[in-house]
Amino acid sequence: MPYKPVHINPVSTNSSRASVLVIYTGGTFGMVYEPIAGQLVPFDFDRVSERLPELNRLDFNITLITLNEIIDSSNMKPAVWVELGQIIQTNYDQYDSFVILHGTDTMAYTASALSFMLVGLAKPVILTGAQLPIGVARSDARENFITALEIAAAVDRVGVDSPAMDTTAVEKGKPIVPEVCVYFNSFLLRGNRSTKQESVQFNAFASENYPHLANAGVSIDYNRPYIRAYQPGQTLQLRTKIDTNVTILKLFPGITQPVVESIVNIRNLRGLVLETFGAGNAPTDAWFLDTLKEAIDRGVLIFNVSQCEGGRVTQGHYQTSKQLLQIGVVSGADITTEAAITKLMVVLGQERDPDRLRTLMSQPISGEMTA
Repeated sequence: MPYKPVHINPVSTNSSRASVLVIYTGGTFGMVYEPIAGQLVPFDFDRVSERLPELNRLDFNITLITLNEIIDSSNMKPAVWVELGQIIQTNYDQYDSFVILHGTDTMAYTASALSFMLVGLAKPVILTGAQLPIGVARSDARENFITALEIAAAVDRVGVDSPAMDTTAVEKGKPIVPEVCVYFNSFLLRGNRSTKQESVQFNAFASENYPHLANAGVSIDYNRPYIRAYQPGQTLQLRTKIDTNVTILKLFPGITQPVVESIVNIRNLRGLVLETFGAGNAPTDAWFLDTLKEAIDRGVLIFNVSQCEGGRVTQGHYQTSKQLLQIGVVSGADITTEAAITKLMVVLGQERDPDRLRTLMSQPISGEMTA
């Protein structure tokens, strides 16, 4: 079904003027107070410029589309990730960058998934949202949206005369942030390094194991050494096959054999994110290790991720993780749980060979982990 576009600041004779496609998925951002009903309800996002007149003062073209079915982010599914990826792929040559308005609860999952699905991406894809609806006086929606748009449209004209750059880059300058990111509460984060850490404060997202890509104050200061390098001339490819036969097993003191077996022995299970203690440590009980080993032997890929917000898995450093290494558990290094589970889904959807799977999971494919 086609999407109805709404144009803001359209038509410019200046070919160097940036163009941004905004995709509205739903969530807290687009809610307003309805006095008759006495509650917050979704508003017609086609009229967003009435709520945000600041959009008309931006010096680039903005086109907004709304998904045919807007959802709370708690209802986010891989099918919607594929839809978002297809929208970006279809419009990739027409727009310079993309902003996705998304509910906060699963934003880090969507950002991570898109980073693995969009192969050869050389343009900004910025996800943002709000902790308070746009219809609330103290809403953070305005600042988050406006700044996300500015970051998406930002280009670096330094060196545009370089013979190594293609004609498009010379014409418009290269994008400063050519990757999937989350912008929230003044900070730009690599999407697959982000995690939601706060439900009641405005600083909802953190990136404990990777520096912020930008800090938006009076000016937007970019942390250039940590931003993915611009790679012109690539053809965008979209990975649409996603295998959802995965799960997460979070360890805790006193976890029992029936609990572990009920999860590890799920029918058709292909991948398991094992949330371990500290630097990748786990119980050394024979039943526990035997259960994991049996799963690995029948083809389940087990991915070791730390429960800690910061730090990394150093599998084999302690005796309590050495045996995980010996039975074939793959170390997730400093990856987040959100990136781990979405990477499993995408990689399992593309690859069947066990050795190839282990190699892809153990090394970074989109900046999601430190090698």
